[in-house]
Amino acid sequence: MADRYGVSMYELVGGHAVVSTAVSILYDRVAEDAVLRSWFATTDLTRLRAHQRAFIAAALDGPQLFSGRSIGLAHAGLDIDDAAFSAFAAHLVATLQDLGVASDLLSLVAARIEQLRATVVAPR
Repeated sequence: MADRYGVSMYELVGGHAVVSTAVSILYDRVAEDAVLRSWFATTDLTRLRAHQRAFIAAALDGPQLFSGRSIGLAHAGLDIDDAAFSAFAAHLVATLQDLGVASDLLSLVAARIEQLRATVVAPR
């Protein structure tokens, strides 16, 4: 979906180069985060990074290369809580900010990610 500039959010944040770099940095941060690391301790991060690049590209209206399970199925049974979701989203936004993505775009990305909270967070 193109925005008022006629390009997708994916293109506005920097396309493949920025998304690819952001995912690598994001999972380095996640692996060091005391709140999040337990969810990723036994995960093949190389595989997950490739999967996440495709997912984020699709979520930002970029190339639709994502062919994994639905986000609900992928997170079912992981007992993810609001604090973990918020921490992950904050790392993603901070990573994009560090890569030079404009603040107005960061707000759009944060809003897009926030829409996934109800699907990812385990019901309490």
